[in-house]
Amino acid sequence: MSINQPWSSGLQFKLFTQKKYCAMFLQLVNRRLILPAASKQFIWMLLCTFPSFMQAQKTARFLQPDVLKILPAGAVKIGGHVGEKIDQCINNRIMVQTTNDLVELFQKKTLDPGGYRGEFIGKWATAAALSYRYQPNSLLAGKMSSAMNDLINSNASGYITTYKTTDELKVWDLWIQKYVLLGLLAQYDATGNDQYLNAAKRTTNYLLNLTGPDKLSVEEYGPAFHKGGVNYSILEPMALLYERTGEKKYLDYAEYIVASWSKPSKYTPNGVRLIENAEAGLPLVDYEVRHSYTLMSDFEGLCELYRATGKKRYLNASVKLAQAIKKYELTIAGTVSNHEMWYNGAWAQTEIQERPNETCATATWMKLCFQLLRLTGDSKWADEMETSLYNGLLGAMMPQGEWWAYDSPLYGERTPSRVQGNNLSCCVSSGPRALLLTPEWAAMQSGNGALVFNFYGADTTTYTTKRGQQITVLQKTDYPAGNEIHFTIQSASPSSFALQLRMPEWSKQTVLKVNGIVVPVKAGSYATLQRTWKNGDKVTLELDMRGRIVHAPGSFQQAVVRGPVVLALDSRLVPEQDSAIWLLGDPHVYQEFPGQPKYKYILPKKDFASQTEDVYVDLKPATTQDKNIWLAFEVSFVVRPVFHIHSEKRLLLCDFSSAGNEWSEKNLYRTWLPQPLYMNNMYARNTWKFSLYGAKVRPTVPKYIQVAMNEKNKINSSK
Repeated sequence: MSINQPWSSGLQFKLFTQKKYCAMFLQLVNRRLILPAASKQFIWMLLCTFPSFMQAQKTARFLQPDVLKILPAGAVKIGGHVGEKIDQCINNRIMVQTTNDLVELFQKKTLDPGGYRGEFIGKWATAAALSYRYQPNSLLAGKMSSAMNDLINSNASGYITTYKTTDELKVWDLWIQKYVLLGLLAQYDATGNDQYLNAAKRTTNYLLNLTGPDKLSVEEYGPAFHKGGVNYSILEPMALLYERTGEKKYLDYAEYIVASWSKPSKYTPNGVRLIENAEAGLPLVDYEVRHSYTLMSDFEGLCELYRATGKKRYLNASVKLAQAIKKYELTIAGTVSNHEMWYNGAWAQTEIQERPNETCATATWMKLCFQLLRLTGDSKWADEMETSLYNGLLGAMMPQGEWWAYDSPLYGERTPSRVQGNNLSCCVSSGPRALLLTPEWAAMQSGNGALVFNFYGADTTTYTTKRGQQITVLQKTDYPAGNEIHFTIQSASPSSFALQLRMPEWSKQTVLKVNGIVVPVKAGSYATLQRTWKNGDKVTLELDMRGRIVHAPGSFQQAVVRGPVVLALDSRLVPEQDSAIWLLGDPHVYQEFPGQPKYKYILPKKDFASQTEDVYVDLKPATTQDKNIWLAFEVSFVVRPVFHIHSEKRLLLCDFSSAGNEWSEKNLYRTWLPQPLYMNNMYARNTWKFSLYGAKVRPTVPKYIQVAMNEKNKINSSK
């Protein structure tokens, strides 16, 4: 059985309808058996997913099956650096969030029509559902149940809103509805609790009675400057609801939304024409809907509608949109937006921007790529998610995962997100949704039953073949610090199936071996290994981790990238100084003057201005005294004080996610490097002041988070 939502594949079994029986049995275990706490927790988890206790969820209804399907819950365990970050996000963000603050908006309905904070509970519920799929536990289950029940009971009419009846549909109401529905459906998919699906139906039915053909127009009640884009994004949960219920009215409403894109409205004489613009490959700044996160949300919905209808035009337009984002807007860190808007970011990214790279936009870009990976099976979308994950996304998360940035500049300082209200912000609630998606795309299953690896880390993946044999695949690696990934097959008996391994586009010198025998590969695709696997079989993948000098699309600036990781200068490692430096690419040849004394020098590249291909640079792994810096490398530069006396200078650069991660005004960083870079003023200072217009005080992490983290740190230090 295929389930359509990212966290819903295979059988999902109801938890809360049988929760009391699980609790009763666990009480018996506590009384009668002397077991370690971990064993009792395991028994609880087993009961909550054991088929004899649960009722299978209905099959999703869609015409277009995914090319790559999500594995069942718990099939992937992420280790290493990313696994640690996921654990921190769950323990220090999802579990610490006070959900009463978020539900209170719906209970008291004190939010004015211009407020959008009602989205917070839906985002939290979505991230919590992903957490539960990855690491099911009783504490999280209880927290989710309490929050969802309070949310559902907040309005007797069934329409779950933060607005008073007189303000319904105004400004951000449908945007809030989108997140309420996404949260309810995510919780339904993760737990199988019909209460959540029924609540989603009730609030949607209320909406359908008010808006639609021959009723109030869906786009004309959102924020005017978004020209309908905000309200259009309810398309995604509408398609999801149809897939889960089979009720055609939800499909009809979804199609009505898409048809509205090409019709005149009070905001646009010709409609927003999202599909037509995507098909034409227009730059994003030429769209009517210019809010980056909103437009991508609209196309997430279009992807879902393609899955429900099989209409190829919807998928083709979504692919074309993503290609245009890559061409015109995507930065080197896998981020988009300035002031949350499209701004020709690919060309403008080397300059200081006021509010660049919103975390909501980064998360939505990754979610859109995930949709395209599932629907097309094209590995380039996994490449994009990997870049965003290691750079823009992890760079936006504070070192212990308790809070996130609103904006993530390529140049300046890192600043905690301001609190927008109710102890949260939109970006702090968005970041976890993208990070916790990692186990969903790390390993997947193709339509023909192949086990597909998109993410490389110290992971463990369990997989059941078409013939019902259970396989475990262990990855041993420190990638992307190192370049080798070692796979070991564990199987009780020989089993015939295919492994597919992602060959990143940037890896030009890749070596793949099966039990020591080299297999040919092609960058930017999957290598397929079809064979009868035996217990203990080995696969080794060696990726090209040479440092690459990347040229900025819009200027003569350059940056250094190693594998998927962008490197940056950090003021802790390289202080400002009186020197001008040039990146020293390979190959390079010193010229020498004849006679005495001998002078050596390097001529600039003749074609520097027109060069677009990557040049490689020598990197040497290094260690630092700062425990918060994950990766660091010595990078070669050349100093040219006069035209005939040149010398080499090696500076320490760190990974982008570690750069600036003291999160203070004193810890500065930069990625793009002018050629030459004058080092005496190479860092931008006080960038938080113009990113937070009018603010008098630099934002800090909320007090309740600080208290919770102090308590956790005390407990950990006493162990």
